[in-house]
Amino acid sequence: MLIYHFLVAFGVVFGAGCFSGIAAVINNHPPLKAMTDMTVFVKVWAIAIALGGSFDSLKMFEKGILKGEIRGMVKEVIFIVIAMVGANFAAYMLKLIPDFGNRIP
Repeated sequence: MLIYHFLVAFGVVFGAGCFSGIAAVINNHPPLKAMTDMTVFVKVWAIAIALGGSFDSLKMFEKGILKGEIRGMVKEVIFIVIAMVGANFAAYMLKLIPDFGNRIP
């Protein structure tokens, strides 16, 4: 399950960044700026999408706090952290794109 959460968040951010770059080229705007702007905007949504909706996470926190089911709450926190890592890793990879052009001989 951890790999799913990581890769879904990664895919949402990376895909949104790539397609916003394509849209920027079509509209004659700077693609790298559009890509970085989109990744900042989409990161929060990517985490929510990777979790499958935020209401399940909130229910698990409610059970953890009110009913003492700490195990489920800790599991949900781990899922949130993994989704955040996936989203941030995709944003970091998209920020590296200008550096790849400088390294090609």
